[in-house]
Amino acid sequence: MDWWILVLALIQGIVEGLTEFLPVSSTGHLIVSGALIGFTGEKAKVFEVVIQVGAILAIFFEYRQRVWQLTTGVWHDRNEQRFFFNIVISFIPAAVLGVLFASTIKSVLFNPITVAGAFIVGGVIMIWAEKRTHRITVATIDDVRWQDALKVGLAQCLSLIPGTSRSGATIIGALLFGYSRKAATEFSFFLSIPMIFGAAVYDGWKSRELFTMADLPMFAVGFIAAFFSAWLCVRWLLRFISTHTFIPLAWYRIAFGLVILLTAGMGWVDWHAS
Repeated sequence: MDWWILVLALIQGIVEGLTEFLPVSSTGHLIVSGALIGFTGEKAKVFEVVIQVGAILAIFFEYRQRVWQLTTGVWHDRNEQRFFFNIVISFIPAAVLGVLFASTIKSVLFNPITVAGAFIVGGVIMIWAEKRTHRITVATIDDVRWQDALKVGLAQCLSLIPGTSRSGATIIGALLFGYSRKAATEFSFFLSIPMIFGAAVYDGWKSRELFTMADLPMFAVGFIAAFFSAWLCVRWLLRFISTHTFIPLAWYRIAFGLVILLTAGMGWVDWHAS
């Protein structure tokens, strides 16, 4: 395999890891970076499935103790049972809508104006969510009730709109529903496990004929790059929100929305074909 392909896989893996758990849309960033470095096509879409799994494993690694507690305690510990069912409740709305309407929504709404608008509007709402009087009713993820979980699950449905970002929808929604920044972020992390893994299995099965042994080195490089960059990003984000608001990331969303309009207007990225 051409070594340059491995370099491109490394770049895309890093982009995936650095953006998957930030409220900034990893898909949007992969589209831009892929177009700029020439890493596009059906094979690139299959590659994205692989690196998403690498990113999600970073959550397992960072929260390995809590994941183990959940795995072993869900059969007898009431707190772990409640946490498990809260994740399930949050997972169901977007999962159902995704299976039923994701392809239709993407085909209709995946255009530069919609994607850029979702970035910009999401950034504005995030700024408003941070600047409003924030009455915290959910300080930690163990304080989440099923009603709180359902609200975040409904907010996650907005991530089906291209450019919204799964992390962005869940974190912004959680902030509006009274979660602390740490609780909003960590609940988004745990909710990403079934969402991303489920989407990866679904998309991987649909595109299974595109997986070949010849591409194994490319997949391995991207997978490892996504894992380590996502792990570093998760650790950074947790430290960042302990002393900062999400407002800098909100302004980044707005700026990236303008980048989308620029790249589309200049013909650098064909968003319609993504």
